[in-house]
Formats: sequence, structure tokens, C-alpha cells
Amino acid sequence: MNVKEQIRAFVAENFLFSANGFDLSDDASFLDEGVVDSTGTLELVMFVEETFGVEVGDNEIEPENFDSVDKLAAYIARKENVVAS
Repeated sequence: MNVKEQIRAFVAENFLFSANGFDLSDDASFLDEGVVDSTGTLELVMFVEETFGVEVGDNEIEPENFDSVDKLAAYIARKENVVAS
């Protein structure tokens, strides 16, 4: 399963309460669509840290990194690239 698939599965199971139905596009805003609130963002942070082994800094918890499948996948890729360097 690739990164975007893992994110979609997590969001579907934990926020949409559906293992199968993920109707949001990868660039749809979690906040604007009402999928994730501030507590949900913290759950996403824990998911990223536990699943991908990256450390999320407090200053990195912002919509530019955590507000869509695309943004979250790009953030994870940047963090993994830094860890690998």
C-alpha cells in the first residue's frame, strides 16, 4: 500500500467511519469538508509518527502539511527525505 492509500484508509476508517468509501479527492481540504477538526489533526499527527516513523514538530502542524491527502503525502515525503539524508 502506498502512502496516499494508507492516508485514505486511515481517514476513511477514523473520520468517515467507512473502510470502503473515500469520496474525497486527494486535494480536498479535510478542514473545509468537515472531515477533520483540531482533535482529528492530532490523530493525524500520531498516525504519521507511528506509521511512517517521522517526528512531527509543533510548528509543522499546520494546514499546509495536514489538510488533504496530497498535502499530507508531500509532507511525509519531505520528512522521510530529511531522515534519509
